Amino acid sequence: MRGLLQFTLDMFDELAPPPAPARPVALLPPAVEERIAGPSLPPTPLADALSPASFVHPRATRELMLGNARVAYEFTRGKRRTIGFVVGPEGLSVRAPRWVALKDVDAAVKEKADWILRKLTETQQRHAQLEASRIEWKDGVSFQFLGEPVVVRLDPHHAFKDIGAVLDAGTAGAPHTLRIALARDADEVRIRDAAQAWLMRQARRIFVERLDHFAPRLGVKWNKLSLSNATTRWGSATADGAIRLHWRLVHFRMSVIDYVVAHELSHLRVMDHSARFWETVESVVPDYGELRQQLKDQPVPRW
Repeated sequence: MRGLLQFTLDMFDELAPPPAPARPVALLPPAVEERIAGPSLPPTPLADALSPASFVHPRATRELMLGNARVAYEFTRGKRRTIGFVVGPEGLSVRAPRWVALKDVDAAVKEKADWILRKLTETQQRHAQLEASRIEWKDGVSFQFLGEPVVVRLDPHHAFKDIGAVLDAGTAGAPHTLRIALARDADEVRIRDAAQAWLMRQARRIFVERLDHFAPRLGVKWNKLSLSNATTRWGSATADGAIRLHWRLVHFRMSVIDYVVAHELSHLRVMDHSARFWETVESVVPDYGELRQQLKDQPVPRW
């Protein structure tokens, strides 16, 4: 049975097995749309420690009790040689070869019960945190930019209509103000879109600056930057020097952005997550471990 298992880490885990060198190597976030992970659960046998709980995938076709928890999971068969597990925002999905008996699939799920329940619980916590951080786009709402609060103010004047929005630096102890060229009765979608457009412009400017800063220090060259809005990764890099970075990184402090930029540029030297890769990251960002944890722990607003 153990030979059948393929231990597939879920979409929120940054340490997912690296793809083949010919494909992008990605820095996986704790899903942006589903919220950055809160503190990890202690490494205890969750199948016995959890209070009664229920995790039901919307397309569930099989169900098991794992300790005190009811787990209804999506099951599919395919052209594969191992049993694979994925824990995502909808719940547990299991894929198996066509020749594996159902009793062996259930046995494999039970064997990985602690890992499955831990991931399902962490995902549930992230979703609750996500709902708590949802932004209501209106005059006076605030969000984080480079780790500092920015307050949105709707300004019906047209002095800066051609660029949509401008940032006024705050005075001592006061937050910055993002003035958006919209009428005060503008709807939530228009306000959100204007704020996002401004943030994406800042993201491109900042990312280019930081890529140009770290690339020569790492002895690599990047040739293309794309802004990403993916739900499962903060960035990715390909061997030909193409870099993708999630625009919402601009919510974080510059030091966290630097970690992600250095992470992706380091893949242009080492296309995996081996010890040599992390040594490469450390050579330019010595405190990458702390920054990496901040990336996991800090909530990202729901747009």
